[in-house]
Amino acid sequence: MSQASHFDEIIDRTQSHSDKWSKYPEDVIPMWIADMDFEAPQCVKDALQERVQDGVFGYTFAPKSLVSAIQAHCQERYQWQPHSAHIVHLPGLVCALHLCVRALTEKGDRVIVPSPVYYHLTKAPEMADRELDRISFVLKGNRWSVDLDTLAQACQQPDAKMILLCNPHNPGATVYTRQELEAIHALAEQHDLIVVSDEIHCDLILNDQPHIPFASLNDDAAQRSVTLMAPSKTFNIAGLGYAFAVISNAKLRQRFNQARAALIPAPNLLALVAAEAAYSDGQTWHAQLLDYLTGNRDYIRHAIAGTRIKMADHDATYLAWLDVSDYSLEDPHKFFLEAGVGISDGEGFGAPGFIRLNFGCSRQQLQNAMHRILTALDSLS
Repeated sequence: MSQASHFDEIIDRTQSHSDKWSKYPEDVIPMWIADMDFEAPQCVKDALQERVQDGVFGYTFAPKSLVSAIQAHCQERYQWQPHSAHIVHLPGLVCALHLCVRALTEKGDRVIVPSPVYYHLTKAPEMADRELDRISFVLKGNRWSVDLDTLAQACQQPDAKMILLCNPHNPGATVYTRQELEAIHALAEQHDLIVVSDEIHCDLILNDQPHIPFASLNDDAAQRSVTLMAPSKTFNIAGLGYAFAVISNAKLRQRFNQARAALIPAPNLLALVAAEAAYSDGQTWHAQLLDYLTGNRDYIRHAIAGTRIKMADHDATYLAWLDVSDYSLEDPHKFFLEAGVGISDGEGFGAPGFIRLNFGCSRQQLQNAMHRILTALDSLS
């Protein structure tokens, strides 16, 4: 099957107990949650089928071969190879975000979060009774970037203890540059802050800019940080539940694991199998995916040209961050839902007037959704 036909295939997910496809009525195109509508790579499906044939599904630990696959993947893509002893296997990234805040800060501590951002990065400190300090992204040269001056002021607060990063950023699709990461590290080092870097979208870069893991900057960055990664978004295996943390600092790793004990389980065996197959043998599928997603992103740019919708530079992820504020919609989510498209409202990320649109789908589905969106906006005039 060719690249185009593989990703152009329409897969009926309406009867698969899919969160994405069950939220709205059948006549609504769901373009919200970060869940692609593509089949996982054949290597993943083959590995799962082979393991299921064993017929025994007892308690399982992460094999050394998975660790080696993770190290090889990180070395190939980021010229960074985390030590095997520093990798902590997890059943998901969201629980790891919440665990980091609870394990590595105390009640009343200030947690700094560049925003607008995926809501679990702000919920984690709020639900743990920490002080949330949102640092606004600003638009510079059509690119969303963190306001470093405001970040510096926040880091100076005596109760500041942690920075939560999302890199690449969701939403906004920004890939932090080395200069930006080094500036953030300098502030963290100066004020002795822990940096938790959510890098779940790191394998979804849609241009030539490299992703740089925060922990790879230097030894100090590695010692004061927790890096969170997963194959789930990249290979569309989120429902299997696997992520990992890289924690080089032994004391931080011990605190993290102590807080985790008896509360957060190990990944299930099929998740481990899928992760290893994806990292070991999914490179060709991954490269084809990036080409297809780049085409989808460019289609959106073309579709909104000449409208009042604005989209800044989109460097990563399959989640378009669209500014529809010029249309003065009272409730963007309701407006587009009535037009037959289920989007994520920017208000949930801290940015009313924006919407997030998932373009990890067939070109035909994207075209249908954009047609409905633009037709509805045209009707306003």
